[in-house]
Amino acid sequence: MLDFGSFKLPNGTPDHPHRGFETVSYMKKGTIYHEDFLGNKGVLEAGDCQWMTTGRGIVHSEMPGSWEEESRGFQLWINLAAKDKFCEPGYQEIKRDLIPTAKKDGVTAKVIAGESLETKGPIFARTPAFYLDVEMDKNTKFEQIIPKGWNAFSYVYEGEAHFSNTKVKVAQNRCVVLKKDDNDILVIETQNENAKFLLLAGKPLNEPIVSYGPFVLNTQEELLQAFEDYQHGKNGFENALAWKSQNRLMAKKN
Repeated sequence: MLDFGSFKLPNGTPDHPHRGFETVSYMKKGTIYHEDFLGNKGVLEAGDCQWMTTGRGIVHSEMPGSWEEESRGFQLWINLAAKDKFCEPGYQEIKRDLIPTAKKDGVTAKVIAGESLETKGPIFARTPAFYLDVEMDKNTKFEQIIPKGWNAFSYVYEGEAHFSNTKVKVAQNRCVVLKKDDNDILVIETQNENAKFLLLAGKPLNEPIVSYGPFVLNTQEELLQAFEDYQHGKNGFENALAWKSQNRLMAKKN
C-alpha cells in the first residue's frame, strides 16, 4: 500500500498500534514528529526517510510540525514474511544528505533501497525491495533493471512519463502497476515534460495475507490475537495501556 499525504496541524496520526509489516515514510515537504512507546522519537524533514519495522508490535504517533505549513510525503507499507512478522521492532532512519544520488544523461535517482545507475541504497529490506525517487529531464530515457519475478509500480507526482512495457502515458498524481514477465529491464521515457516519480519494486512472498486496520498477518487467528494482545497489553504490547505520546499535545493550540 502506498499513501500520499498532505496535512498540517491539528491533523495527523496520533497514538496507534501496528504489527506484522514495515512502514516507509518519505518526506517531500515540511516536518513530521515521530514518537513510540519504546522511547524512540525524532523529526523527519523534507528528503528524510524512515524505514520502520513494526514486527511483533509497536504503538506510535506521527504528527506534522506546523499549523501553517503543510507536511507532504509518502508512506509505503511492505509486508513481512511469516518468519519475520514477530521480530523485534526497529528503525532505519536516513537523513536526506545520506541518501545516495545517481545522475546520468538527464536522469537523477535517489536510491533509498535497492540499486540503480550503479548506486546502492543504504536500507536493508527484510522483504527484498527497491525504493527509488527519480527525476527526469524532458526528452530523456531511463532504464532500470527489475529482478526477474518481482512486481513493480510507479507513482508520478510531477510531470509526465511513458512506461514502455505498459504502452501508456502516466501523468501527475497517477499510479501505474508494472507486472514483470520475461523482460527484466523497465524503460521509462519523457517527451515534452520533465517527470518526477517513485519507482517501487519487491519480491512477492506468495504467502496468505489477512489484514485489518493497523495489523497485517497471515491468518485470521493471528489477526484476532493481535487485537487481543493490544487491548490487554501483552505479547509485544506491554507498554500500550500506560503510554501516551507527547506528540498528541501538538494538536492542541496554545
